[in-house]
Amino acid sequence: MTKKASLYLVFAFSLLLSPWTNGQNESGIRDDVTVNPEQNKKWRDGQYPYSAKPKSMWELGVHAGHAFISGDVESPFPSGLGFGLHVRKAINYTLSFRVDTWYTSSKGFDARALSPATLKIERLYVQNKSTAISGYLTNDDVVHRNYKTAILGGSFEAVLNIGNLLFHQDRNKFNSYAILGVGLNIPDVNVNLLNGNALYDFESVNSGLDLNTGDGRKEARKRLKDLLDNDYETPGGIEDQVIALGDKKTVLPHFNFGLGVSRKLSNRVNVGLEYQIVISDNDLLDGFEYRTQFDKSNNLDVPHYLSVRLGVNLGDFNSKTEPLYWLNPLSGALNDLAEVKARPILDLTDTDGDGVIDMLDQEINSPENAAVDTRGVVLDSDGDGVADFQDSEPYSLPGYDVDDHGIAQVPDPGYLKEDQVNEIINAKISNIRTNWFLPMIHYDLDKYYVKPEFYGQLHHVATVLQQHPNVNLVVKGFSDNRNPADYNAVLSYRRANAAIDYIVTRYDIPRNRFMIQYGGEEAPLVPDLPDTHGIDKQKEMQQYMNRRVEFLIAGPNDTEMAVPEGPDAGSGTPGSSRPGPKYSGNRNSGY
Repeated sequence: MTKKASLYLVFAFSLLLSPWTNGQNESGIRDDVTVNPEQNKKWRDGQYPYSAKPKSMWELGVHAGHAFISGDVESPFPSGLGFGLHVRKAINYTLSFRVDTWYTSSKGFDARALSPATLKIERLYVQNKSTAISGYLTNDDVVHRNYKTAILGGSFEAVLNIGNLLFHQDRNKFNSYAILGVGLNIPDVNVNLLNGNALYDFESVNSGLDLNTGDGRKEARKRLKDLLDNDYETPGGIEDQVIALGDKKTVLPHFNFGLGVSRKLSNRVNVGLEYQIVISDNDLLDGFEYRTQFDKSNNLDVPHYLSVRLGVNLGDFNSKTEPLYWLNPLSGALNDLAEVKARPILDLTDTDGDGVIDMLDQEINSPENAAVDTRGVVLDSDGDGVADFQDSEPYSLPGYDVDDHGIAQVPDPGYLKEDQVNEIINAKISNIRTNWFLPMIHYDLDKYYVKPEFYGQLHHVATVLQQHPNVNLVVKGFSDNRNPADYNAVLSYRRANAAIDYIVTRYDIPRNRFMIQYGGEEAPLVPDLPDTHGIDKQKEMQQYMNRRVEFLIAGPNDTEMAVPEGPDAGSGTPGSSRPGPKYSGNRNSGY
């Protein structure tokens, strides 16, 4: 073999054994690698009870091994060889079908001599009277049976996989299975009785030997093999013939069954050991029928085949998984269960009764009945140092000192000079955006409808607009970081627009008092979360905080952003699901 050919061979072998993506990610089977991506996405989002079936590969296999026939004539070890091909396809995780073909050749040698009386009723002799062996019928000579049998066969098989239902690991490396099949076989049976044109003298085969011992039978078989010339010139006893493969052949239907175990070398290649037995209505595979002067019943001859098999998975790992009998059908359920168990326990305790649970409350001892923001901090909407629940003027004009009740101490304008009035107006414009607190609202994963629990916050925003008709708002939408930027931009725009539509519809506030802006995954409230399509279980609640809409007092330079270009993003109806772009994620990831 040349050096170049050797390199190609090494490359091909390493390619077969190399790791593959297998149509999966760290969270499970990708949607696009299933027969129904829509169903699989709904399952991941918790909106459908069953995942979709993965698209899996075909297996092409080659096999070779030891073949022998269990019949009337003893078989030595080794007695023959076989080889063949198979193709296999999984129907589900447990059951697959296989088309198997094989060719076997085996021999047998009998240490025991057949008596003349028994020989005369053998089908072998009845069908070969015109040959030299007819002399046995008159000379009353004994015969030591022998045969050489080749079988060409094929089966359609059901393979029951019993090795991938796993509770303690994600994948199996070993697989065990059972086989049941039906098919046809074409035997070609010959015996060796003639040495040229003369009959063998079989008298010397067991002369002086005790055939009741293993050593005696072993020596007799050795003498018989030494005596024969390996020509196998005489057709064995045959069944009714039909035309097959261009010639007269015996074609027999059969059942076959067996057991096997295989070992995965990589996601592409596996090797296995398999044992099969073939049952057909044939007592002539060893050339002779079971006949005595007292017993004329058949004793079927049974081929056996012990093979080593090499299987290769065919297909593209970017669009298919390895065959389903290598996948764990419990994987999805067990992963989801582990994920739920790993989540922090939701503690709904609200010590200060402000409506924000202690897990999220940044001011755990807020005064009773005090209005708080989404962080549980007492509201001071105008930033004058007097909390809203104590402030007689929650939205004081900025730029003035306030008294103990939060009322701005505005001098009588009639006593102000022009520059003082301008100073007040400039201060109002420069401070109005930052000195008022307006609440924000949050959204469920991949949704842009307004959740009922935020109706109160939007009422608060509407109240500000109604009390201050000259104030306009910037409404800015955001998402978390787990989808492409163009998808997140569209989703953020829709969230801001949904909040505006709610206020405009219910409070009759002109639409032109709002300016939509969107930041997508930019400016997260909780930064530095992992940019992954899976879930960081400890931070999923923080990702929820990043999916939000903020309300800001519009300044003189603020403008509305154009509608973003991008894919159809999110769902505007509770409980519905809108398919997003393809991505690697699991059933609980959000945007």
